[in-house]
Amino acid sequence: MRKNIVAGNWKMNLEFTEAEELTAGVAEQLEGQALNCEVVICPPALYLEMATDFAEESVLKVGAQNVSNHDSGAYTGEIAAGMLASVDVKYCIVGHSERRKYFHEDNALLAQKVDKLLDYGRTPIYCCGEVLEEREKENHFKVVEQQIAEGLFHLNEDEFSNVVIAYEPVWAIGTGLTASPVQAQGMHAFIRGLIAKKYSKEVAEETTLLYGGSCNANNAKELFSQRDVDGGLIGGASLKAGEFVSIVKSF
Repeated sequence: MRKNIVAGNWKMNLEFTEAEELTAGVAEQLEGQALNCEVVICPPALYLEMATDFAEESVLKVGAQNVSNHDSGAYTGEIAAGMLASVDVKYCIVGHSERRKYFHEDNALLAQKVDKLLDYGRTPIYCCGEVLEEREKENHFKVVEQQIAEGLFHLNEDEFSNVVIAYEPVWAIGTGLTASPVQAQGMHAFIRGLIAKKYSKEVAEETTLLYGGSCNANNAKELFSQRDVDGGLIGGASLKAGEFVSIVKSF
């Protein structure tokens, strides 16, 4: 049975004390709760070790926001998958739309990053999604298919089974707009169909698919009730402990 996940992407926000307070707040509010999903927080890299310390004593899992496509070497400012593994970071976001847009990351580079994470036993949360113009031109399925095919479909079945996919309609990130439950389900079903065609129906049914794009405490329950939506990659709403916990409890 595939796993439900709610992951909070903090992006480049919070100073250390604020990050520590947020982590503690989420951990405390979830303590002793019966949860129907795995809870992941993805703070800035500087705070990963602090977060994994909390994770040792709570239900939290920790993810990074980015990783290098190199193992080590003269790559100033980069963080390798082996470094993430050494501090017990379980997940890592790959190919978020902001990385694609501002840092010009393409599918070929993202495929390398996925490989590095899998080499070190980390779980990639691979992001895909269309901009507004692509949806308006009804090219959204084609765009997402290309992103997934070029970034993930070089993997064999065993490797692919360790990947999480997050669909994030770019036009709904940080805009207050949200894909309707019908739109979200439509794309998630399409993605699951691509996986079934590439690998098998069994592999597709076991793959966790997350929705990202202005998911919040008000709309999470309806989004998560869709057959092929297995949780969320949460942006701004993950910066408030109470709201993030409410999203977690939407399952």
